Amino acid sequence: MAKTYTNTFPLTMTSSEKQETICIFGTGDFGRSLGYKMLQCGYSVVFGSRNPQMSSLLPSGAEVLSYSEAAQKSDVVILTIHREHYGFLTELTEVLKEKVLVDVSNNLKINQYPESNAEYLAQLVPGAHVVKAFNTISAWALQSGAMDASRQIVDKKENPFSASSAWLSDSYVSLGILGFFLFVLLGITSLPSVSNTVNWREFRFVQSKLGYLTLILCTAHTLVYGGKRFLSPSSLRWGLPSAYVLALIIPCTVLVIKFILIMPCIDKTLTRIRQGWERNYKYSKSALNGRSDI
Repeated sequence: MAKTYTNTFPLTMTSSEKQETICIFGTGDFGRSLGYKMLQCGYSVVFGSRNPQMSSLLPSGAEVLSYSEAAQKSDVVILTIHREHYGFLTELTEVLKEKVLVDVSNNLKINQYPESNAEYLAQLVPGAHVVKAFNTISAWALQSGAMDASRQIVDKKENPFSASSAWLSDSYVSLGILGFFLFVLLGITSLPSVSNTVNWREFRFVQSKLGYLTLILCTAHTLVYGGKRFLSPSSLRWGLPSAYVLALIIPCTVLVIKFILIMPCIDKTLTRIRQGWERNYKYSKSALNGRSDI
């Protein structure tokens, strides 16, 4: 298979001095990405592979050799292979003696092995100086280059981390999570298998009190979504209100009516009516007895 290369663009100026060579064992995603970044930084990179002729997608300017040949060209060897494939290192004990062996691996689980990968590596190659590095960097982060988060530049006068706007996004997410949780709780309570197991007071509390609380949270969630743009005419496209504004008409109407009905002067009368109160009580009692006061 023919080797496929990718172009690299140096991040630093190439000096007239001899470039230091870095050896990387492994031509997988992380090995290729790390080699790509090393070349950009001005290092000479040589890859060590079990099948040098089959290696592909390597950065332009990198060399690929066998493990033994690649290790002889550098004093620093970066190991970008899984722990399960460390066995071949025992055959390179003499070649790796007094060299710096960099372990970048991570286990899939905590306490997966009795010792750490670096300790296991030091046992396999006792003559090498084993260090741990690059294990908190992903291949994607290395491939992103100048577009990674640590090198982004915000070309705006407004501070993206301003507290005046940050609380809107936090409130938007929090209200949405709480409203959705209560909405699911209402749906579960409405199931016949669940509603038959609760008494009347519990069912009324969930469907009435929590129902209105859910409506308030979901309405506030939508209001916060609009934020400062809620009633701003400049944000209205073609002079028409946004969808979230139209969606607020019915819930806001329900909440306004509910607020009016829970006012003490009205709620007290409604409670008496629900309990059987009638305005012309004497007349109604006489009618029931078949008599009239006239």
